[in-house]
Amino acid sequence: MKNKKVYCEPFTIEKGYNFEVHRVNYAENDDYSCFMHFHQVHEIIIFDQVDGVYFYSQGQSKLQDNDIVFTPSLETHDFELTPAEKSWHIIQFLPEFLEQQGLLEVADCFQHGMHLRLSDEHITDIKTQVRWLVAAYQQNPHSDKSLTLLKLLLIWISENAISVATESNQAVKNHSSYLRLKPVIDLFRHQACVDMNLDQAAGLCHLSPAYFSRMFKSVFRCNYSEYANQHKIYSAARMLSQTNLSITDISFELNFSSPSHFIALFKKQFGMTPKKYKTEIESRI
Repeated sequence: MKNKKVYCEPFTIEKGYNFEVHRVNYAENDDYSCFMHFHQVHEIIIFDQVDGVYFYSQGQSKLQDNDIVFTPSLETHDFELTPAEKSWHIIQFLPEFLEQQGLLEVADCFQHGMHLRLSDEHITDIKTQVRWLVAAYQQNPHSDKSLTLLKLLLIWISENAISVATESNQAVKNHSSYLRLKPVIDLFRHQACVDMNLDQAAGLCHLSPAYFSRMFKSVFRCNYSEYANQHKIYSAARMLSQTNLSITDISFELNFSSPSHFIALFKKQFGMTPKKYKTEIESRI
């Protein structure tokens, strides 16, 4: 039986770090997991192989090999990929990194989600820079070399990448359904656990439960209860990597019915127990 791999999450920045970079790859027909979500950090994904669609604030667009996507902190996004072989590097960095490193001009380019494409010449340059960044990160993620290489990569992308046109005309965040759901969406953006049933969520948006449910699924492509559960699981992954809380403490902090229930759901989502995930995080640090 194949182990289930994690798609973009739960890679998260360890407390005290400015950024993290990881290589991700899947063989054909490998399982992967993703849902409409957001991060507390900025995220760049530089694809090697990919076939699918990127859903983000500006709409949706078709992905192809060597594309780049950027999603800023707290912006909702999702990917729908085919079973074909796929691979990429994922770089997550703190929003304040741009200001701290004097990259205010570059920061203007990274204000909203972007699907980007490079010329063949610049693809080679970017891939070389990513290899350098990974090597420097593995040696010392806090070194001047690591931070300088990340700065160079961000500058290179801002100066040379071209935006890919979206397939839909209306940005997700401006869609009427998204705007009607905003009271609930804001809760998910700012709380690790949204302990609210369907009727309560619908009431917060001044909608009937049935209409809310249809509207929510049209935006997030899963039903409300599924999303709420997955949001808790992804919050748990962040807490495992960024805090010293025990598995029992996290399970109660996020209102799981019991630690064993939390462990079972986490393993179903990510293919490993919370303990193993935390061990892997600590070993790479």
